Amino acid sequence: MTAKRLIKKKILFVCTGNTCRSAMAAALAQMFLAGRPLEGVQVEIASSGLAAMRGDSASAGALTVMREKGIDLSGHRASLLTRQDVMGTDLVLTMTSAHWEALCRLTPSCTGKIHPLTQYAGTFGDVPDPFGQNDHVYRRVAAALEELVASAMHRFIVDLGVRR
Repeated sequence: MTAKRLIKKKILFVCTGNTCRSAMAAALAQMFLAGRPLEGVQVEIASSGLAAMRGDSASAGALTVMREKGIDLSGHRASLLTRQDVMGTDLVLTMTSAHWEALCRLTPSCTGKIHPLTQYAGTFGDVPDPFGQNDHVYRRVAAALEELVASAMHRFIVDLGVRR
């Protein structure tokens, strides 16, 4: 009998400060994938920001709306994106087309794995930045992210070609 080989994949969500959108998207992706074990595949989910202040916690709005969804972001700490992060990742999903353009300039050899989240999820536009806004705005952004992330993770699973 032969042992099955474990395939490891990494998905990186990117925004500006890594305290709102990318942190929420990563948490939603982890929750989505936790409910769908993939046979022979281990998926690591991470987030970072193009202009993040290393170690910043998630914004108050992000903490509130994710807590309402049963997700605890209190342990989140912002991470500043590096070229190595992009190069060591299988799929990079950005919150805006401007983030996508910046990453493609930063790592031109990796453009095939960098996508705006909306585009990868089969729609268009940017995910608006809720930073500094009220909880109502955060809830709208979180709801949009929940749909986008679910669509993106479905596509990711299909693209992997593995059994669920």
